[in-house]
Amino acid sequence: MKGGGRPDELGGQQVEGHHAVYELLAAGRRRTRRLWVAEGQVATEPIGRILDLARQQGVAVQRKSPEALLAAAQTAAPQGILAWADPVVPHALDEWLAAPPDAEVPFLLVLDGVTDPGNFGSILRSAACAGVGGVVIGRHRSAPLTPAALKAAAGAVEVVPIITVPGVAAVLARLTKAGIWTVGLDPEARVDLWQSSLLDGPVALVLGSEGDGLSQLVYRRCDALARVPQTGPLSSLNVAVAAAVACFEVARRRSLAGRTGAR
Repeated sequence: MKGGGRPDELGGQQVEGHHAVYELLAAGRRRTRRLWVAEGQVATEPIGRILDLARQQGVAVQRKSPEALLAAAQTAAPQGILAWADPVVPHALDEWLAAPPDAEVPFLLVLDGVTDPGNFGSILRSAACAGVGGVVIGRHRSAPLTPAALKAAAGAVEVVPIITVPGVAAVLARLTKAGIWTVGLDPEARVDLWQSSLLDGPVALVLGSEGDGLSQLVYRRCDALARVPQTGPLSSLNVAVAAAVACFEVARRRSLAGRTGAR
């Protein structure tokens, strides 16, 4: 997986924005190396609780002018706070399959060529909120964890395992063999998402790229295809929106059945 943040004298993966920095510190799963806060920021919510966590963890906090902070930022709205942390460590699929996190009914997302960092971050955020147990991405043709992706994810990378694989198509058969149905989202599919019985059990939702959708090989290797039903004039949803809709359809069914997801 490509690392986010630029290599500079501070080192580490750059994290920007209130939600992302707070979750970084609250999760405590990777070391926060340094924190910058814009001068003039009042130590009330949400900055106050971030500073409290930083003090508890012995993180070096520096006050910087708003101009200096903006110059170092890699997003348009860092909200007056930047952090540098150890990079997110990706998981191996075999490791995840051997011990899914708190799994009653495994639930995965598989991303086939999602390359926009904003979409990637938004998908991760939806995945975290819907109880997804892991997000599978290929080592190539995948968005990097840039500061923009981390900000859009709003801390989701701290709680949802990111699983990197050499190629997405080859993984689908392995998931099916492990008892996890692979359901590809395709606007031309014959079956509505609401009608797919495969969402009731162990499932991996497969989403394609922003422009072309599922690649041909991945399309052929999915166990089933389903579409998000639409009544409006546009032909398709943004991939991040489609991911959110699909994830919460799975979450809705599990809530009705009284079951938990994979987290």
